[in-house]
Amino acid sequence: MNLLSLINERMSKFSKGQKLIANFITEHYDKAAFMTASKLGTTVGVSESTVVRFATELGYDGYPKMQKAMQEMIRDKLTSIQRIEVTKNRFGNENVLTNVLNQDIEKIRKTMEETSKDDFKSSVKAIASAKTIYIFAVRSSAALASFLGYYYSLIFDNVKVISNYGETEIYEQLFRISENDVIIGISFPRYSNAAVKAMSFAKRRGAKVIALTDSMTSPLCEMSDYVLIAKSDMASIVDSLVAPLSMINALIVATVIELDGVVEDTFTKLESIWEEYDVYRNNREDETVEQ
Repeated sequence: MNLLSLINERMSKFSKGQKLIANFITEHYDKAAFMTASKLGTTVGVSESTVVRFATELGYDGYPKMQKAMQEMIRDKLTSIQRIEVTKNRFGNENVLTNVLNQDIEKIRKTMEETSKDDFKSSVKAIASAKTIYIFAVRSSAALASFLGYYYSLIFDNVKVISNYGETEIYEQLFRISENDVIIGISFPRYSNAAVKAMSFAKRRGAKVIALTDSMTSPLCEMSDYVLIAKSDMASIVDSLVAPLSMINALIVATVIELDGVVEDTFTKLESIWEEYDVYRNNREDETVEQ
C-alpha cells in the first residue's frame, strides 16, 4: 500500500495535528517530499516531534523512511517548473555549491550500496563477448551514451550509439539486433518512453539487455537481464549524472581488465596514430614555445 492509501485508510484515527500533516501531504506531496521534519511541521503548524510520530503511526521506521516513500512517488513525475520550485526550497541562495556536491557524494555512496556486484560482473562479460554493442540513451542521458560510446569505440569495432533519433529511426538502427548482441539502455527520471520501447524491442529479438538506471522500480528493469543501479534522484532542474558516470567509468575499466592483453595492443596502435597526426600537445612543444 502506498503512502497516500495509508493516509486515506487511517485518516479518521488521526489527531488534529496529524490530520494537518496528512492533508498537506495528500495535496502537496511533491513539496513535502523534500522538506525536513522540522520544515514540514512549521509549514502545517505542528511540532517536529508530531511529524516524526505521524511517520511512525503509518508504519515507517522514522521520518526519513516516509520521506523516501514520498520521493519514490514523485521522482519521475516532476515537471521542469516543479523541479525549479523544489530546487529553490532545498538550496535557497546559500551554499549551493557545497550542497550540490554533498548530494552527489551521497548518490555515489548509495550506488555502492545498492547496485548488484553480480549483475555488474555479468554485464561486463556480456559486453566483452557481444557481436555488436548497442548503447541507447536520449535527452539528458545522451551525454552518458556518448561518453561510454567514445571509449568503447576505441576498444571495440562493433559499437553503435543510438541517441536523439526519431522513433522510426530508432528501430532502423536496432532492426539487426539479435541474440548475439547486447544493448545498454540508459534512462533516469523522468524516464524515457523511447528507452523502454527500444529495450523491449531488443529483448524480443533475444539480445542481452543491460539497464543503467536509478532504481529497481524503474520501467527499464522489467525487460532487463542485468540491472546496474546508479542513484540519480536529486530533484532539481538538472539531472545529477555523477553516480551514473562513475558506474560507466567502472564498466570501462572492468571491460579493459576482462579483455586482458587485447586492449593494450589496440592502444599501442592508437598512440602511434595520435603521435603521427599530432593529436595531443606534448611537452616538447611546450619547451619549444618557452625557448
